[in-house]
Amino acid sequence: MAAEAGGAAGKRRIMCVGLVCLDIISVVKDFPAEDSETRCLSQRWQRGGNASNSCTVLSLLGAPCAFMGSLAPGPAADFIAADFQRRGVDTAHVAWHPRGDVPCACCLVNATSGSRTIVLHDTNLPDLTARHFERVDLSQYKWIHFEARNAVEQSAMLDRVERHNRAAAPGRRVRISVEVEKPREELLPLMGRGHVPLSHRCSSARTWPSTSGTYRPPRPCRDCGDASSQETLVDTLGAGDTFNAAVIFALAEGRTLQDALTFGCQIAGRKCGIQGFDGIV
Repeated sequence: MAAEAGGAAGKRRIMCVGLVCLDIISVVKDFPAEDSETRCLSQRWQRGGNASNSCTVLSLLGAPCAFMGSLAPGPAADFIAADFQRRGVDTAHVAWHPRGDVPCACCLVNATSGSRTIVLHDTNLPDLTARHFERVDLSQYKWIHFEARNAVEQSAMLDRVERHNRAAAPGRRVRISVEVEKPREELLPLMGRGHVPLSHRCSSARTWPSTSGTYRPPRPCRDCGDASSQETLVDTLGAGDTFNAAVIFALAEGRTLQDALTFGCQIAGRKCGIQGFDGIV
């Protein structure tokens, strides 16, 4: 059930840790009124989840990457695993649980405005633990991105990466990014962890550098408006995940923070102008 990553042999990869789910996406002409009946313009299944989407974008940008999250056997997981394989995303570290339901999101994309409305069933599938993460050979990765979900377990995962970095040569250290998308009380311990914390909410994207455990308030990306403007918004589902992936890709390639922000906004802008992810590069 695991897929090997593509790319040159021995090339260090980028890993995204977090959620994968099944997105059932209906594109509608206008957002429906409550208790109404309407026909959609199109409907599709798509592999979703923040960390999962970022893997898709990293793969499209040409970065060898891996996903780590939870799945349970069944038709939804079969679809998800096949799509990871199609994209060349390594799933060797997926935590397969013997029972449970894969999270599912019903998504309405408004073709008129480009907005997306999501109803997520986050099910009973156990989240990743630090014990799962112990199996990861950190020397194989140059960057690990965490989608904040389980603060206690992810704090232990971050501790392990930081211990690895203290012992590793400078050129073999793992850079860390942490996305805190929703301002939940239980996720606050993850704020400011890692080298590049990321946060985005709806119309604005924010990122701020951190080289210590000290929290620094986010500053907005001033280039967001010009770089990501679209004459027509088609599909904003996954735009924030696209921004995160593009920023990580650029920083991992050695670009400056400002260049990475501009690149992230440009790629996220392209994504908003198309359905899905194919065509952003």
